[in-house]
Amino acid sequence: MDTADFILRTLVAALLGGVIGLERGLRAKEAGFRTHFLVALGAALFMILSAHGFDDVSLTGNTRLDVSRIAAQVVSGIGFIGAGTIIFQRQAVHGLTTAAGLWVTAAIGMAAGAGMFVIAAFATLLVLVGLEVLNGLFPQVGHHNLTLTAVAENEEAVRTLTDRLKADGVAIVTYTLGKDEEGRLTVRMEVKPARSGYADKLFRMTEELDGVTLREID
Repeated sequence: MDTADFILRTLVAALLGGVIGLERGLRAKEAGFRTHFLVALGAALFMILSAHGFDDVSLTGNTRLDVSRIAAQVVSGIGFIGAGTIIFQRQAVHGLTTAAGLWVTAAIGMAAGAGMFVIAAFATLLVLVGLEVLNGLFPQVGHHNLTLTAVAENEEAVRTLTDRLKADGVAIVTYTLGKDEEGRLTVRMEVKPARSGYADKLFRMTEELDGVTLREID
């Protein structure tokens, strides 16, 4: 096995991971192009090292090499990176799709590192189909209304929030204003997003708005 073949394997892995990362970046997810690029590249390198990194070791009757040992650690090790993209806040979990994407990207990188270019490319295509095509054809799959509770400094801030939601194609199903135990203005809305996975964007949107603090998404 020559160096040029190893370079090709890492290049293919990095490109395929980058393609998935581009889609995630366009969705404004926590892990984008660079993260997926590096995960696939690293997985391919570990796969190559696991399979060919010890070719010069002299084997004796007492020496045994497990060529899958390093590669197996990638499967468990990628979980730590994926866990860093998962957010648990106020009884809501966000980032599972991104974590799963990193996990499968590592698998694609390992496949490319093993020289299985066709299956790696096909898996990349399936990932993109699952993330984009099916979501476009069947937007109702995995799609449900969200109930958000927020604290606002004044009614103008509430109007700004509702305007942002409507501009983003979100339908407001119910809308109530009240006061909490500390006398602060609270708003509770049931909204119907135009697409699934909108809770992540809703978190970021409220962080950008002045005078609005998100309490809960259910």
